[in-house]
Amino acid sequence: MQKNRLEAFSDGVLAIIITIMVLELKVPRGADWWSLAALLPVFSGYVLSFLYVGIYWNNHHHLLQTVHHVSAGILWANLHLLFWLSLLPFATAWVGQNFLAPAPLAFYGAVLLMSAIAYFTLQRAIVSHQGDGSLLAAALGADWKGKLSPLAYIAAIPLGYVNGWIAVALYCGVALLWVVPDRRIERTLRQTER
Repeated sequence: MQKNRLEAFSDGVLAIIITIMVLELKVPRGADWWSLAALLPVFSGYVLSFLYVGIYWNNHHHLLQTVHHVSAGILWANLHLLFWLSLLPFATAWVGQNFLAPAPLAFYGAVLLMSAIAYFTLQRAIVSHQGDGSLLAAALGADWKGKLSPLAYIAAIPLGYVNGWIAVALYCGVALLWVVPDRRIERTLRQTER
């Protein structure tokens, strides 16, 4: 099967996820800046989650540049990723309404952790379908950011019960780590085109 349906479906789901998240932002009742300031925790959660969805969309796009045909395993692995990402609006809303509360922060971290695991699973499904000598296998290499991110989430989940700011700092730190685009796939694609 060609990859175009997988890409179109994934892009649509990610667009809906962002739309659902922005709908959680309610207009303040007052007409002054203090009314807007009360929404800062909700807005901050939206910004962080929007950033995460953008990071996944960007990396998913690069990942699929290495794919010409998809298998059933790749389709299911992609759905697995989209499932976890689709929980991000709920997790974001819960954290926004209960800023720095341990359980919402832990749930948010669990969604991020499972999304990272699902993305890794999708990578492995593609490599499995294409073989260990594939373009993607060569591009991934050691993947230190992919290994560090789940460890940060695993640390943040219990640390949120100690101090919520530590969990928030770890979630933001991982996002900032990935804001710098992962150029491994682009670099490998350019090398193969020469």
